[in-house]
Amino acid sequence: MEGAYQMPKANGVCERFMGSLRRECMDHILIHDEKHLRQVVNAYTAYFNQERPHQGIEQQIPDQYELPRSKSTSGRIISKAILGGLHHSYSHTTYLN
Repeated sequence: MEGAYQMPKANGVCERFMGSLRRECMDHILIHDEKHLRQVVNAYTAYFNQERPHQGIEQQIPDQYELPRSKSTSGRIISKAILGGLHHSYSHTTYLN
């Protein structure tokens, strides 16, 4: 069985995520119990992979990395609160006439 010492890149990815989780989430929320901890970590993980742009992949979102980038900047910008407003997701909507 391979040990963690044989997978240094996996350790770096995990450490990077754990640091982001701590700095961007856990440092700002008072955790009540294990159930609450699981809910917060699951919500942040979804945000991290589905909403948050990553510098290492040219400010793209991991779940959309393979999709072509939209050049559209028209329409109204809407905001969706994540983790009670700790983070936000922004997107364009088209105007309906």
